[in-house]
Amino acid sequence: MKLLAIDTSSVACSAALQFGDKVAERHEEQAREHTRLLVPMIQELLQEASVELTDLDAIVLGNGPGSFIGMRIAASVAQGLAFGSGLKIVPVSSLAAIATQAFCEHDADEVIVTQDAHMNEVYLGIFGRGEDALPVELIAERLHGQGPIAELEKRGSVRIAAGFGWQRYPGLLEANKSLLDEIIELPHPRARYLLALGAKGVAGGAAVAPQDVLPAYLRQKVAEKPTAMS
Repeated sequence: MKLLAIDTSSVACSAALQFGDKVAERHEEQAREHTRLLVPMIQELLQEASVELTDLDAIVLGNGPGSFIGMRIAASVAQGLAFGSGLKIVPVSSLAAIATQAFCEHDADEVIVTQDAHMNEVYLGIFGRGEDALPVELIAERLHGQGPIAELEKRGSVRIAAGFGWQRYPGLLEANKSLLDEIIELPHPRARYLLALGAKGVAGGAAVAPQDVLPAYLRQKVAEKPTAMS
């Protein structure tokens, strides 16, 4: 399968290309540089692999939740490329991409991912390890304050924490660290870990027309007041 994956939902600007059994990637962590970096990254990957956009099976989009501006940049680029080449887009959770990398690199049953949502909140995702070693969503992704995460009260599995939210909000970590087995240094999603999720999405019929892409904002208004701490 030939797939292009992109994610700009965090400070990381990330693109990856899968062609056959080979994967090439570009990944840079530079805040507010996504517009400058993303398209040249994609061009380099395609040129080095001698692959045309029209050769691809789909474009895999890291669809957040995350930075509003970053998500819009990736969605706009993915839509432009897809419209121009007649491709469909597979929207994939950026939190799930972090969980995928965590499962690849660590022996764990669950990954608790938090990303900074500002306003003293995080975007929260809880994932179990599927039979194919890919993450399975255990709760619907949501906004969460800096208090205890109720779903973590039930024990019985090896559980690790990943994502920048744990670093950004030490109070959140303090409130939940007794229910976590390990906190790993894996702050931002990498596009290469979207690829397997995207391939699974293609096989499962999750690819959509470019005009039907809906970014996973979770918080619909940047300026709205944060929800009560849960």
